[in-house]
Amino acid sequence: MRDYVEIGVGREARRTYSLEDISIVPSRRTRSSSDVDTTWHIDAYTFGIPVMSHPTDALASPEFVIEMDRQGGLGVINAEGLWGRQADLDAAVARVVETVNAVDSMDFTGEQAIALLQELHSAPIDEDLLAERIGEVRASGATVAVRVSPQRARELAPMVIEAGAEILVIQGTMISAEHVATGGEPLNLKEFIGSLEVPVIAGGVADYTTAMHLMRTGAAGVIVGGGTSTNEYALGIEVPMATAIADVAAARREYLDETGGRYVHIIADGELSTSGDIAKAIACGADAVMLGTTLAPAAEAAGKGCFWPAVAAHPRFPRGLVETPQECLTEGVEPPSLEKILQGPAADPFGNQNIVGGLRRAMAKCGYTDLKSFQKVGLAVKR
Repeated sequence: MRDYVEIGVGREARRTYSLEDISIVPSRRTRSSSDVDTTWHIDAYTFGIPVMSHPTDALASPEFVIEMDRQGGLGVINAEGLWGRQADLDAAVARVVETVNAVDSMDFTGEQAIALLQELHSAPIDEDLLAERIGEVRASGATVAVRVSPQRARELAPMVIEAGAEILVIQGTMISAEHVATGGEPLNLKEFIGSLEVPVIAGGVADYTTAMHLMRTGAAGVIVGGGTSTNEYALGIEVPMATAIADVAAARREYLDETGGRYVHIIADGELSTSGDIAKAIACGADAVMLGTTLAPAAEAAGKGCFWPAVAAHPRFPRGLVETPQECLTEGVEPPSLEKILQGPAADPFGNQNIVGGLRRAMAKCGYTDLKSFQKVGLAVKR
């Protein structure tokens, strides 16, 4: 039964839970982590680890995307980022990094860096340049996933698919099944997705109803949450991830019955910093996670430790910080490889490295050998 509280006369609010509010409860059986299988699938594509990268230029250099594939994950390219706007991609990202490093430590929003991002993103998208860079990644043999916004999906999706995108990600911090713009033609995702020949992952959503609508569009995967953003401060919108994932998982069960067996994968995007957070997200019902700041320290990441979400570059109302994670600030320390962050071995005791190993161990300690069965693990509310 849903828990509602009265916040004033005639006004109620639902009590919800973030990932930090819950914990996993182990059962009587334990297993060896070597027996745990962390593979998951999107349509015909199989991945060895349940990890996608946030579609930001702070992560997605071609080298990073290729290495993500080598590690069993999925690197996501932002079609509306710098890949198609700046001929010298490395130099453009380096300018942002230099600006972040020069910003006074008290200016935690990195306003100068945001202004620079807005300037760099004001250049028009060169479709030939974007297609060339997508083609280079495709030629490496890596699975190519490309993100477009709902606003520009109709315009950009055919081009990136022709260039080699095998999975299309239609993502905003919040999304619906129909994007309506005054004076423009509404984007009906059911009709749009049905016209494409590649699987589509869409999101983010925060509730049961919107998730059900997205599943009915034919999306192969649904993203839960708005990622790393300042929506809580700028818009008053905050996604309590434990509750949101559980609600969307309930929608998936109903949709599975409704369709006679069509399974839609759930990707959690938010409140994810450590392997423990990832384990909790999957325990709540997610099949995979989308990570941003967790992967920023990787040596292969374009931002060399600096991170910003895609929404940080919005021309009128940015909703993301440009920052350097604390673990990247120690001078004289070599950045860890992406392999070390994902697969270990790790010296960090808090789950910031070997995050897949941490997930495997959590599953093993609770007696589960695959991601789907781990979604049935016991949970407790801490407060």
